Amino acid sequence: MTTGKIMVSLLLLSALLTGLAVWYLQVYGFYDPVDEITGAQDIVVTTTDGTARPVRIADFKAIDASSSPIRYRACFTLDPAQLADAAPYPDATPLNGPGWFQCYSAKALTRDLEAGNARAVLGEADIRPDVDRVLIVYPDGRAFAWNQFNDKSPERGVMD
Repeated sequence: MTTGKIMVSLLLLSALLTGLAVWYLQVYGFYDPVDEITGAQDIVVTTTDGTARPVRIADFKAIDASSSPIRYRACFTLDPAQLADAAPYPDATPLNGPGWFQCYSAKALTRDLEAGNARAVLGEADIRPDVDRVLIVYPDGRAFAWNQFNDKSPERGVMD
């Protein structure tokens, strides 16, 4: 084997390993499960008068990552009557989650929002700077949450 072939092989191998590492970190590496007890206690809903209040939920599963303010995804159940006075969230855009977090599907949530099978409400405004927590609730009590950038600071730059 010539020196050139060895160098090309090493270069290709290092590129492959780098690609695998980046893929793993994006899909699995940065996500952590959210504690079921404290995470469930953190779910609040904002009423139409602007008051945030906790809601009782069950079957809580969530993931989050400190690497980004919008990587939070949660699935749970609740009594939809608790959200009768919740403030609607008109610009809800379910964000994709990792494929391995199977209880959450942005595609299905988007489809159900557009069809009117579920409604989006404001969980908590500015849970992090320029980020709101959005909840989607179905009439049967299934609910989902994610963090979404709000439009309060449209001049947001890349280096914020």
